[in-house]
Amino acid sequence: MKALFPEAGSVSFGEADEPVPAPDEALVKVAAFSVNRGETFQLESDRPGWRPGKDVAGLVVQAAADGSGPPAGSRVVGHPPSAGWAEYAAVPTASLAEIPGSVPVRSAAALPLAGLTALRLLRASGATAGTRVLLTGASGGVGHCFVELAAAAGAEVTAVTATPERGRRLAELGATVVHGVRDAAGPFDVALESTGGDDLPLALARVAPGGTLIWFGQASRRPVTLDFFDFFDGPESASIRHFHYAGAPYGEDLATLVRLTAAGRLHPELGRVADWSETAAVLTDLRERRVRGNAVLTLEQNR
Repeated sequence: MKALFPEAGSVSFGEADEPVPAPDEALVKVAAFSVNRGETFQLESDRPGWRPGKDVAGLVVQAAADGSGPPAGSRVVGHPPSAGWAEYAAVPTASLAEIPGSVPVRSAAALPLAGLTALRLLRASGATAGTRVLLTGASGGVGHCFVELAAAAGAEVTAVTATPERGRRLAELGATVVHGVRDAAGPFDVALESTGGDDLPLALARVAPGGTLIWFGQASRRPVTLDFFDFFDGPESASIRHFHYAGAPYGEDLATLVRLTAAGRLHPELGRVADWSETAAVLTDLRERRVRGNAVLTLEQNR
């Protein structure tokens, strides 16, 4: 089968053996997959034998041997550990969810990493009605999903984006949009920080006394410097919590995301949809922040 392999910080096509599923895995014929900005950084490391790809949607062509998961012929979205950027992927059934006919496969493909992160951030932040939330680096797939979910829960979200265009749909979803952390009018009950560098201490300074900063990324790739005494200028006794979305199984949360999408309560932002032959170019655009929301690649021969 055709598959994408890491090469010099990007990807190139090659031939791979069709995966042999474990007893608790289904074989999925991939129709679309999503690529995420964080994955562009993973491609820079040397990991022998590793192939990229964690967000897939397609058709089950071989059900799991242990009887778990969807039967053959089911449309599914999945979150395998790796190797999803290929014509076929073996996916643990505990990390699969069925897709109803009303949800397009390309929308489903955008759900896993971005949607799982947003959904689990929502729980971690306790963002309910009246909660004041600051979200940095908000214009990607995670930001769009989180804002829509949090606004629906009644939270008051301030989203930080680099430009008005990148923040336009976030405003439509109910966020107050600013274009620098310094412009965010706090105090906030919780700050969700994903850029690092200078932005994290600025976000922390806008947290209310006793509030929380949840650190879930470092997209700027710059280290953070904190000063103990700065806490006394506002965020006294605030907590800083490290967050990473990962933790299988994912199937139950994926089913929640699919259900919300089917009900019209979640709308993945498809900033770029292209044939998978353009994956390398799309990865460059993601790295350079030229994609708003999610980037989805389709395998027309598998549709």
